Amino acid sequence: MSGLWCVVPAAGRGRRFGGDVPKQYLQLAGKPLLLQTLERLAVHPRIAGLMLVIAADDASWAHGLIEVLGKPLLRTSGGAERADSVLAGLRALPASVAPDHAVLVHDAARPCVRVADISRLIDEAVPVGGGLLAAPLRDTLKRADAQGRVAATEPRESRWRALTPQLFPRGALEAALADAAAAGVAITDEAMAMERAGHAPLLVEGSEDNIKVTTPADLVLAEFLLARAS
Repeated sequence: MSGLWCVVPAAGRGRRFGGDVPKQYLQLAGKPLLLQTLERLAVHPRIAGLMLVIAADDASWAHGLIEVLGKPLLRTSGGAERADSVLAGLRALPASVAPDHAVLVHDAARPCVRVADISRLIDEAVPVGGGLLAAPLRDTLKRADAQGRVAATEPRESRWRALTPQLFPRGALEAALADAAAAGVAITDEAMAMERAGHAPLLVEGSEDNIKVTTPADLVLAEFLLARAS
């Protein structure tokens, strides 16, 4: 199988993180977080190229960068929501990426994804039409009431945390995202769009340390994890 392209949505500002600089441009182990993520993806031998989706008014990106670790890096403008950006990225992929070709979508704020997990996702999800990295829930879950007290203990069996990358055929994912947008449905990840379109994505267990940087504490943890991996 030829290499796969990976769409990386990075048009958000990371409001939960706070600060004046979008979190994807904060320094992580001597490089911007976004660049760490792109390099983590580009080092994988089965990733052929990267499609970066950033805000139209993004003044922080190094606009002269056209490749990462020898892999082509293309860029397009994203939308107000993550799903809008992913759809824009899919539509901007090279014509050589046919509708039935699998594509990856990976969060810009997940710089610690493991090469082995990406390989497992490709091996297991491509033959069955798509899937996503995920981690089974291991903690006891509590449902809160309006006063912030425990209303019930929820079962954790068969519950998973969705991670990225997520992998689906380009055409099917593009159609699913476009249909959800037309219906005004808020889509939080690619698997949700595919579920809505009648598909049952495969859950491929990934590493717990594939964290998403959403707080300053996450940034510190990501630096520790990257140092341990190197």
